[in-house]
Amino acid sequence: MTRSSTGKTAEERTAYWRERIAEQERGGVPVQQFCKDKGIAEQSFYVWRKRLRKPEATRFALVETGAAQNAPKNELELILVTGERLRIGADVNPSLLRRVLEALWG
Repeated sequence: MTRSSTGKTAEERTAYWRERIAEQERGGVPVQQFCKDKGIAEQSFYVWRKRLRKPEATRFALVETGAAQNAPKNELELILVTGERLRIGADVNPSLLRRVLEALWG
């Protein structure tokens, strides 16, 4: 593990900033006041918040063309890396599906 000049690893710095950002959001205190109270540089807060809010890179999945076991003909089944399965019927509401997928990956 590589440590910075502060003696913290990248994982430790990320965890630190993730917690500070969550703390500010939970408290509802304006960022400027929160940073002043905590002795944090406001610019650093914004840089880390932007960095941590970036969506993760899109991951590709193996798509099999064979029929899924026990799945109706007009159904799509997504198997997530976590092992969870999401079965999507042909009559699904597209906006509802979008909200579900955003919740899973958001």
